[in-house]
Amino acid sequence: MSDRDLNPSLGNQKIIGIIPARYASTRFPGKPLVDIAGKTMIQRVYEQASKAESLSKVVVATDDVRIADEVKRFGGEFIFTSTNHQSGTDRCAEVIETLPGYEIVINIQGDEPFIEPAQIELLASCFTEEKVQLATLIKSIQSQESVYNPNSPKVVIDVNGRAMYFSRSPIPFIRNGEPGVWAEKHQFYKHIGIYGYRTESLKAITKLPPSSLEIAESLEQLRWIENGFYIQTKVTDLETVAIDTPEDLLKLNKLLKALKLP
Repeated sequence: MSDRDLNPSLGNQKIIGIIPARYASTRFPGKPLVDIAGKTMIQRVYEQASKAESLSKVVVATDDVRIADEVKRFGGEFIFTSTNHQSGTDRCAEVIETLPGYEIVINIQGDEPFIEPAQIELLASCFTEEKVQLATLIKSIQSQESVYNPNSPKVVIDVNGRAMYFSRSPIPFIRNGEPGVWAEKHQFYKHIGIYGYRTESLKAITKLPPSSLEIAESLEQLRWIENGFYIQTKVTDLETVAIDTPEDLLKLNKLLKALKLP
């Protein structure tokens, strides 16, 4: 199923969109508050997420008063969370304890200022199947560079679209192909870092200790798989624009200026 085929039938299930946002980023401190063509990054993420019709509520989860003040300034909602969380997933779990009554949680990355509402809708549509516990999006890889980029996690899926494994290494290994042409020999997929969870599954996975595979690859979703949870995937046709470093921000602002986009 692609973004063009959306027809989710979620019944009366209430879905909350949570945007984890922290100030103390190692590579880019204060990232949620940087200016992107006249608006802060957190405002752009919030506004894009709020366009998703499947979400009953959108809230920013933060541990920093500066981010909270900015969300308040543009009229958004926020929840203060602990400074001790190791991941956005943990932050989402705390929010859902504060705001009960939601069956599904969508974890929206706070560093993707132009996330498409269609991607949120596509992820939410995974939960039309009652058996789905956890879900995420993937995208086909077209370039050789992405196959070998350790900062772009790859995923292999089964015939039902369930994730079998995530890795920073190229997976699968192409036995009869020279390195450098693997993308021509097999359909590789990269992981798009937006997650959906049923509330009970979210509470369960955040109580699990870090697993050996998670520690090895530095990918939290491996903890879930290693403990018997399955992750449903759907393929998105849309690209994401993540801001991980000051250099990424500089490139984006130059592009927006050249295109004269709002």
